[in-house]
Amino acid sequence: MKKNLNISAHDRNRQIANENRLHFNANKILTLNLIGSPGCGKTSILEYTVNHFDQPFAVIVGDVKTALDSDRIIHSGNQNAFAIETGGGCHLSAQMIQDKVKNINLNDPDFLFIENVGNLVCPSSFDLGENLKVAILSIPEGDEKVRKYPALFIRAAAVIINKIDLLDLMDYDIQRVREDCRIHNPEVQIFETSAKTGQGFDKWFDYLRIQYQNTIS
Repeated sequence: MKKNLNISAHDRNRQIANENRLHFNANKILTLNLIGSPGCGKTSILEYTVNHFDQPFAVIVGDVKTALDSDRIIHSGNQNAFAIETGGGCHLSAQMIQDKVKNINLNDPDFLFIENVGNLVCPSSFDLGENLKVAILSIPEGDEKVRKYPALFIRAAAVIINKIDLLDLMDYDIQRVREDCRIHNPEVQIFETSAKTGQGFDKWFDYLRIQYQNTIS
């Protein structure tokens, strides 16, 4: 019986995710689900995006507790940032997203960035209604993450290797990380960024524009 309940829960999440996707697409919004470990720089990437990306976007930030990260994005200059507290849950669900977007004006943004709860495992298997999953790694967390947590990298359309400005200071085999990513998805797009220096963001922003044109327009 427990097994059937688990399957039912996943089926229900998938159904709501499909509803979300239809809703976002109808409003011409490209939705990205950002997944990475705590401290990899998900929020810092979005803060940089607030001040340098030239298309309007909204942000939903998931966290176990507090609205600290969504507040950071608001203070960076984007008022369309909204928090979801999971109350201990290790990932966002499609239902959480559906409930939250009721409070968002979808007439304005071209993009919706969903910053998932900091975790490389749980969020990877839950569809939220996004167009693209984006895996975020960072130099300080070590170069073995793709090998240890492959499920995310099988599903990710893009991988951001963040905090690239620290590469010379760490024992990090970035070529191996690139190869590990492409073992799981030969077509994956890999970006190397630094939210501190701005390195790599031009290519990331170009990718976003292309994905918007190919998927939404």
